[in-house]
Amino acid sequence: MALEIMSPAGSFESVVAAVRSGADAVYFGAGDFNARRNAKNLSDEELAEAIRYCHLRGVKTYITVNTLVTDRELEKAKELILHLNKVGADALIVQDLGMARLIRSLAPDLPIHASTQLTIHNLAGIKAAKELGFSRVVLSRELPLSEIKFLCKSTDLEIEVFGHGALCMCYSGQCYMSALIGGRSGNRGLCAQPCRMAYSYFGDAPTYPLSLKDLAAAKYLRELEEAGVTALKIEGRMKRPEYVALVTSIYKKCTTTGQGPSRQDMMQLETMFSREGFTDGYLKHELGDHMFGTRKEGDGREVRALYKQVQTLYQSEPEPPTVPVTMAFSGAAGQPVTLTVRDEDGHECTVRGAVPEAAINRPTTRDEVRQNLQKTGGTVFKPGRIDIDLEDGLRIPAAAVNALRRQATEALAAARRLPPERRVGQWSAGMQRLSMAEKPKFIFSFLKLEQLTPALLNRRPDYIYLPLDQVHEHLDIVRGLQSKGQKIAAVLPRVTFDSEWPAVINKLRDLKAAGVDELVCTNIGHPSLLAPLGFKLRGDFGLNVFNSQTLRELKAMGLGSATVSFEATLPQIRDLSHVTDLEMIAYGRLPLMIFENCAIKRRSGQCACGGSPVTLTDRTGRAFPLMPEPGCRNTLYNCEKLYLADRMKDLTSIGLTWLRLNFTTENPHECEQVAKDYLEGVAKAPDRITRGLYYRGVQ
Repeated sequence: MALEIMSPAGSFESVVAAVRSGADAVYFGAGDFNARRNAKNLSDEELAEAIRYCHLRGVKTYITVNTLVTDRELEKAKELILHLNKVGADALIVQDLGMARLIRSLAPDLPIHASTQLTIHNLAGIKAAKELGFSRVVLSRELPLSEIKFLCKSTDLEIEVFGHGALCMCYSGQCYMSALIGGRSGNRGLCAQPCRMAYSYFGDAPTYPLSLKDLAAAKYLRELEEAGVTALKIEGRMKRPEYVALVTSIYKKCTTTGQGPSRQDMMQLETMFSREGFTDGYLKHELGDHMFGTRKEGDGREVRALYKQVQTLYQSEPEPPTVPVTMAFSGAAGQPVTLTVRDEDGHECTVRGAVPEAAINRPTTRDEVRQNLQKTGGTVFKPGRIDIDLEDGLRIPAAAVNALRRQATEALAAARRLPPERRVGQWSAGMQRLSMAEKPKFIFSFLKLEQLTPALLNRRPDYIYLPLDQVHEHLDIVRGLQSKGQKIAAVLPRVTFDSEWPAVINKLRDLKAAGVDELVCTNIGHPSLLAPLGFKLRGDFGLNVFNSQTLRELKAMGLGSATVSFEATLPQIRDLSHVTDLEMIAYGRLPLMIFENCAIKRRSGQCACGGSPVTLTDRTGRAFPLMPEPGCRNTLYNCEKLYLADRMKDLTSIGLTWLRLNFTTENPHECEQVAKDYLEGVAKAPDRITRGLYYRGVQ
């Protein structure tokens, strides 16, 4: 199957630009639940018309409803889903597991695609998506070709990859920086792009260490198609129609010809929009400085000239026919003439005309009928095979054949515009399950075992969380702690490529043999992969729990507890139906981003994860620590520590089972002081802290 070229549209004009430029599919946002809420997006009327416009021309329509949704927004989301099902969207692109549950109930025949915001980057994630009812997975942009090929070979789900456009420094779905420093959440569709700002390493001049160049994969299209990739997505719902038209036309040409882009193609792409050129570093798995760049203003006259040139792709008239059809004409004495027109999608329309008369002078020939039937100009239909069954000696006026052709093509066009017949299901939020009125217990979470002291153990936390590598490295100590009744759970890495899983599984087997049987899952792929190994599973913040329906999904996946999103407010957490035990991060540096492209290594040019601490400082002087992660990745943490020890009354009334204290850069003494504040109470908060988003929320 040919690689599907999937184009963005933030307006109806961009829909037209994409379709006229050769797109096989178009994706656009609807309502308030899409990850580009700042795009113009389409009204309900425009959306229905856009779907009809695309379907007439054989182009698929995918609608983005890929943001996190609160419990109180689900009723509004329900109305949107019913509308999209009715007007015939071909699929919905979804991040929120609760939203996926809602769609499955309300619109069981409407396909759903797993958004890249779900951070699916390995086979376990794809299998989980299949179990959740997704028919297609949009992979994380950081995957190299070798991993993509393995995934395509190992699943029957459709695989979609990003092929052109902006790259986020952080794994999609795991970026909380815009929300925490500016109140605008990428997970809620309003990212302010803090990764495009200048930062400095300690003592260095400001640079742009988080601003990646745009991706350009045009020369890899054949390789991606041969690997089994279903669709290649062009990023850019915030871009102009001219951008959509140019990029779509070049990528479509490459898939049609089987050849890579020309030098002129790449020059035009760069003129239209780039950040100091393009990168294919993730695809080749060649990371480093060459992948980074910033937007520079090009020659205005050159850009305007290109705009004008590109506009001819989608504004010229007449529209070229693109939908192949076959025709069957029949004319016999004493019978009305008939014409049947069929398309490749299974639509068929038959129309009848007058009874032909016997020819007085010259009878109508088959070639004359064929010539008139081929005149489909002004429609989207491109005639292919034309079968003509015409008795000799009959006269059929050309006007009659033309009228028959117009009637048939109009009927076929109307049939193609009709939405498919689909079932409509029922959904309700269900009964609100109230929480227990007990005070929450405590979880102490450490990045290093050396932060854990006897004084902290004497505080008797209900759980201790440690990264998997730390537990494995100190199994003897962990075994001793467990023998004294201390519960310990190993926190899994948020990102693990399939090539890295064998080493992880070996470590997990060692943990199981040592008696460590609880794991903290950070990705939707973990439960189905790890439950068969006999572990008890808990859910971490990376699962982005924002509503009760998501909690129900996670419980069905085998998780015994879940961590609520730290982008939610306390009232939104209180709204959750407590179908499983809940924990909340109540202290510590909150993670802002997780990088595939090591920002620690970028400073020194060599691996320096074991060296002195590394920070990124913004223009206001705020310093954001960088901490290493498995696989030469790293996490950027917030400049200020979340602190709520003086707000414990607020936390004990919202139904939480656990409060988690996240210790990252703290020394053992600082950890002890924080634990004392939370367990014994404190009257006044220290300076330079943050309350996170629990009170102010996000847009």
